Amino acid sequence: MKEFVLSEIRGSVGILTLNRPDKLNAWNAPMRTRLVEALDELEANEAVRAIVLTGAGDRAFGAGQDLNETKTFDPDRAELWMGEWERMYDRIRSLSKPIVAALNGVAAGSAFQVALLCDLRIGHDGVTMGQPEINSGIASVTGPWIMREMIGIARTIDLTLTGRMMEAEECFRIGLINRIVAKEKVMEASLALATELAGKPPVAMRLNKARFREVTEASFRECLAAGIRNQREAYATGEPARMMEEFLAKRAAKKSA
Repeated sequence: MKEFVLSEIRGSVGILTLNRPDKLNAWNAPMRTRLVEALDELEANEAVRAIVLTGAGDRAFGAGQDLNETKTFDPDRAELWMGEWERMYDRIRSLSKPIVAALNGVAAGSAFQVALLCDLRIGHDGVTMGQPEINSGIASVTGPWIMREMIGIARTIDLTLTGRMMEAEECFRIGLINRIVAKEKVMEASLALATELAGKPPVAMRLNKARFREVTEASFRECLAAGIRNQREAYATGEPARMMEEFLAKRAAKKSA
């Protein structure tokens, strides 16, 4: 599984790279499991004081869920799937060390959510972000939760129901991207910011991050319970499988055209 998330350390900063570039770094179960393990390792390493998370290649931070995995789910597997997201999201939320998302391309669906769970985000003007899950038949729960916390209910409804992707300028304007730099400077700027954060007093950093988690914990747990309920109902109807097959067929036809 280690090949799905690459890990390295530069000084006081740990760098994690989502590594399925041929799939635009789309999530599958081994990648989710490995990211949790890699974060555990960096959290336990006292020499590491900050983390950068990015995606392999120059096209995507992450395309979200790999539909080839979820199109075969039944309600029971969908519930287990929600448990996998809970473990991963809880690991990110419980880090005592700051984490910066280096956005090197599209961040869609659950990759968009992971970017928002990071403390700060740096991207370039070609980055797009959004919650297009409805287009592939996935009922969104964790996405609307984190979006509402950050941009309010009106924008959350817009993005969830339309599934539209936002350009970098809009993301910056509404606070979802903190800094926009030249494409070739994204990693450099992210490492510089992470190094700056690594130099902050570690107890204050840990306590500040713990407080941010605390004030959003109740809504996080409620959204997970709703996610299990909604995914079981959705998969029982067969709609997600049908929509994902249609989505994948259209994408394949577009590539072969």
